[in-house]
Amino acid sequence: MRALSGEQVMVRIFFGESDRWKHRPLEIALLERLRVEGFAGATVFRGVSGFGANSVIHTTHLLELSTDLPVVIEVVDSEEHIERLLPILDEMLDDGLVTMEKVRVLRYKAAERSWDQCSHRD
Repeated sequence: MRALSGEQVMVRIFFGESDRWKHRPLEIALLERLRVEGFAGATVFRGVSGFGANSVIHTTHLLELSTDLPVVIEVVDSEEHIERLLPILDEMLDDGLVTMEKVRVLRYKAAERSWDQCSHRD
């Protein structure tokens, strides 16, 4: 595991849960790609309601449940790694919103695993 502390960059990627990459949910495909590419970590959030550039509200609160709820992926990493993220997003993201901001990492540490935990696959 590499160290990550001090000033870093956070990227938020907003899109709809109906978005796909090669017939797979975009959030799963993108998360797996980030892991393979060696990013420090990423988290997927599924929203309960929202709207985007087309101003259509997607929500779980209507009688007809939305089939395109909002999804946000947050990625925090070094500026160098984040620069490598931009072509990946150009490749995989058709539409959506991407934001970037400086953040201060206070703690980034994996939990210590016992020998028993290390010998089993999750």
